[in-house]
Amino acid sequence: MAKLIIASDVHGDAETCERLVEIYRESGAERLVLLGDLLYHGPRNDLPAGYAPKNVIELLNALKDDILAVRGNCDTEVDQMVLNFPILADYAYISVDGLRIFATHGHNFNTTKLPPLANGDILLHGHTHVPVVEEFGEGNYYINPGSLSIPKESSPKSYILYEDRKFSFRTLDGEEYKSFCF
Repeated sequence: MAKLIIASDVHGDAETCERLVEIYRESGAERLVLLGDLLYHGPRNDLPAGYAPKNVIELLNALKDDILAVRGNCDTEVDQMVLNFPILADYAYISVDGLRIFATHGHNFNTTKLPPLANGDILLHGHTHVPVVEEFGEGNYYINPGSLSIPKESSPKSYILYEDRKFSFRTLDGEEYKSFCF
């Protein structure tokens, strides 16, 4: 049985990243899964209130051995030069508690441009800044933790606590506002 913290779209917001690190450390999770867009806010987004990418670098590098990250559309080779853990893979496969998860950012692979998935696989991605759980295909599920720094469609700043086949959507205060079990 594994325990993971899953988050996306930090966009250089040091205040929410600091809270995420606290949540991760307090949770006892084995891994922090980051679904891209770590340092830069991108040209389509407003600057997050806590924008301080150098501080985000320091916070995340302190957890370098615990992080599994994939590349977001705002992540570049320059970002990799300052981060001490790999961020340039477009996707990662996660096998946990009998579940097969295709983790990606969502700009290259998503429900309209599918990666190779077997029946029952989970497509996990950020990018849209909107928390989602929905079924599609042949028993597949799309799960999105939303955004830590720039939530959209009136959603809260959020992340997912995964434990024992349960995806628990939580606010930065730790409040569970929805969950899904397999």
